[in-house]
Amino acid sequence: MATLALPLFLTHGRGPAEVTIDILAVLLLARSFVEKDWYWTRPIWVRIALAWWGWQLFCSIPVAFLGSGGAGALGEAVLSIRFMLMAAALQSWTLKDERSRRIMCALVCLCGGYIALQMLIQAAFGYNLFGMPRFVDGTLTGPYAQPRAAAPLSRLLLPMLMLGCAWIFAKAGPDHRLRGAMGAGVMTIAAVGVMVLGGQRMPFVLLLFGLLVCAALYRPVRPVAVMAALSVPLLVLMARVASPGSFRHLVLLAREQLSHFGHSPYGAIYTRALVMAKANPWTGLGYDAFRHQCANTAYLHGLSWFDDVPDGGGVNICAQHTHNHYLQALTNAGLPGLLLFSALVVAWLCALWPRVRSQDTPTGFAWRTGLFVAVLVQEWPIASTSDLMNLPLGGWAFMLLGVGLAEASPPLTRSGTSSGPT
Repeated sequence: MATLALPLFLTHGRGPAEVTIDILAVLLLARSFVEKDWYWTRPIWVRIALAWWGWQLFCSIPVAFLGSGGAGALGEAVLSIRFMLMAAALQSWTLKDERSRRIMCALVCLCGGYIALQMLIQAAFGYNLFGMPRFVDGTLTGPYAQPRAAAPLSRLLLPMLMLGCAWIFAKAGPDHRLRGAMGAGVMTIAAVGVMVLGGQRMPFVLLLFGLLVCAALYRPVRPVAVMAALSVPLLVLMARVASPGSFRHLVLLAREQLSHFGHSPYGAIYTRALVMAKANPWTGLGYDAFRHQCANTAYLHGLSWFDDVPDGGGVNICAQHTHNHYLQALTNAGLPGLLLFSALVVAWLCALWPRVRSQDTPTGFAWRTGLFVAVLVQEWPIASTSDLMNLPLGGWAFMLLGVGLAEASPPLTRSGTSSGPT
């Protein structure tokens, strides 16, 4: 019940979503203690995750040269393992049976469709179903008060589109491939159009990148991806008329920031993170290092090879996190933390890799491919992101990871080997 409620709470209800993640993590541990069986720790990604978590704990101890955030940061570091445990619970326990996975698939698609529908309604009428207008800069907020719908939607759309395209191709049949391609193309172009209207630069770029990877992995969607790519200039031009705020964010602001990236707010944040990492290369500054130490006068300077502003932007550029998961791992736990986190991402992608199975249905392979690509774009290193474990986007990402692992891996059995490679 907690597993199936999770996508609903991530859509509306940050507090209940947090509690649900905690419940899944605690129950997995309690179940293992009671039954004295820790079979879910056998996948290599779990072991790397535990090593990364342990190193972050060590780096967060508030003594001498280690943790800079005090006991609070150490407590947050201890609790951060709950996201990994939630994903492990989905993989090894709550989504082991086919029926649960099919219900979860339907709920994920339902929530993604709901977010997209709210964005379309707001684009057409100026308000969403709750009476909330566009954001002050003209971008769409979907079902929320602030423009935070595009980021999770860009991840959800990838498995949804892959599943929808495979279903359309299957319904059209091998004798009507052109009809199937046209139907799938219309659906994909509509999804890209929603992201254009959303006006959020990074989610839009990551969705296009994800579609490119999906096309590389799943041959039937290649003509669909080409149609979507060719439609982008027209969709952006239409947004200039229909949604000037979205156009300004997607094109004008992106051009301005990229042409002077080193002096942009993102460039200043990345510079500050690198300055902090350079001064603390082996242990970092503990959990949430950027939030606690960004304003430290020792780090208020630039880098000659990146952004050489004398004070590095001062304290005005300080944010809650580094806006990049790899820089976050580096500032929190130094180079060892960065290497362990990178190894963890590689382990996730290896476990999620969509292998062709003899018993596969077209929709099953397409769904697994979309889940793999969703995790890939979430952890793509050259991207601006939210905090790794911040809700709702972090919750969506770890939930999709757990769903993908449950779909990709044969069920793990207790006190013995799995029913297949993990």
